[in-house]
Formats: sequence, structure tokens, C-alpha cells
Amino acid sequence: MAAKDLRGRIPAHVAIIMDGNGRWATERGWPRLVGHRRGAERVRSIVEAAPALGIRYLTLYAFSTENWKRSTEEVIGLMTIFARYIQSEAERLSEAGVRLRFIGSRDRLDRKLRRLMSGIEARTAGNDRLHLTVAINYGGRDEIARAARAVAEDVAAGRIVAKDVDEAAIAARLDTAELPDPDLVIRTSGETRISNYLLWQSAYAEYEFTDTLWPDFTPAELAAILDRFAGRERRFGGAVRA
Repeated sequence: MAAKDLRGRIPAHVAIIMDGNGRWATERGWPRLVGHRRGAERVRSIVEAAPALGIRYLTLYAFSTENWKRSTEEVIGLMTIFARYIQSEAERLSEAGVRLRFIGSRDRLDRKLRRLMSGIEARTAGNDRLHLTVAINYGGRDEIARAARAVAEDVAAGRIVAKDVDEAAIAARLDTAELPDPDLVIRTSGETRISNYLLWQSAYAEYEFTDTLWPDFTPAELAAILDRFAGRERRFGGAVRA
């Protein structure tokens, strides 16, 4: 692939691992769910700021396939927060021209939550000012396995032949098939791992790790990260330019 110089450009697609909610609350002597509620409030400010910063696609990691290992109380609390967010933000997102999608497997989610998710997806389907994607019960390995299973089923059914299985065939069966790959992945809270997030899609993404806990992550810090991104040279496997 030829080298591309994206210096001076704002990333069209930013993906964020929203980490540190529980720690934020614990440091203040509060229950972890207080931090998750503050984290949901932070989502609103970042979503509102994104279009003005030039972001067209914003993907947020809300709940991973591994997060089911947390306490029953925390999991139930998180699912309640997700439902309340959808209910409280539906009108605001719709009026702001935000299209909301969800990625991840919905099999383990509560029926009411699944209904709310489908409802807001349908309601905002015609919007295109900002494409907001929220990953719930999402894991990159799980997503790739589901895509591979879909390919295998298509081959077995004779819809495609094995020799036609390539990167494009896999990508077309991922949860993010309608989205461009992320240009930039941000993780808050000081952790420097990707935690099974967008493994296929972020192959050539730039990464930024910040010590800021998610409830304290502001649009101003996001703007500063975008400025640093603009100074990077992305070569996509090509040689360094002279």
C-alpha cells in the first residue's frame, strides 16, 4: 500500500476506551457505580464536542465481553445506566443529527435494553452529522470469530467459494462493516493495553494513552490529542519520507 501523509488532518474516526470510572469513584470514597454515572455524563460532553472538532465517527467502548466477570451488582447497575442513557439522550441525539449504532453481541443483554437499542438505532438512522457507535458486550476476538463463522456458513451454503475468502470478505461481516476503520484510538486512565478492542479495525490506527480518568476527560484534552495526531506521519507500511 502506498504511503499516505495525513499530517495536518483531523482523524475522521476516533475510537475511545472509556476507562477509569470505577477508580475515579473509589478515589473519592464513593461506590463504583457513581463513577459509571459520571462517565455517562462525560459521554454527552464529548459527543457534543466531536462534530466541531472535525470528528465524523466516534466509537466508544462501554462494556466488554470480559466485563461480565464483575460483580452482579455492578453489571446490573451498568445495564441500568445504559438503558437510562438511551432514554434520556434519544431526543437530544436525534435533534443534534447524531446517528447511534451499537456493536457487539446482544444475546446476553436484557430484552428491554435490546428493544431500546433497536429503537434509537431506527430513530437516528437518517442522521449523519456524527456517527456514534457504542460497543456493548463487545470483544474483538468474539467479533472476528462471529465473522469467520458467517463466512464458513456462506461457504457451506454455496453462496461464496473458499478462494474468495479474503480480508474484504471478513471485514464485510464484522459489526463495523458500515464504518471506516478508526484513525485514532484513545485510552483513558493510564492503562496502556487495548483490551480486545477493535482488533481487526485498528491495525493501522494511531494510539494515544492518557492518565486522565474518563469522568475527567474533557473536550479540551480531546482537542489537544487531535493536535498531536495532526503532527504524526502515517505510513501504512511504507518507507519514511526523505
